[in-house]
Amino acid sequence: MRKLINVGYGNMLAIDKIVAIISPNSAPAKRLKDEARDNGRLVDITQGRRTLSFIITTANQVFLSAVKVETLAARFQSEAG
Repeated sequence: MRKLINVGYGNMLAIDKIVAIISPNSAPAKRLKDEARDNGRLVDITQGRRTLSFIITTANQVFLSAVKVETLAARFQSEAG
């Protein structure tokens, strides 16, 4: 059975599919978001709130989350460990 992590507002992702959780504040992250949007790989799960983190998956999808990077990292470590 797959372990899931809550990435905000009732949305869950499989832990084994997450490659990285990054902050959206850098220029490379913004380029990554724009490229994902242009290629149809961007998934916005913020429920209209401010984007606080990007989650990158093995399928090369980029999820925009309204949960802080630190919070997601703590959830990831508690579920994966």
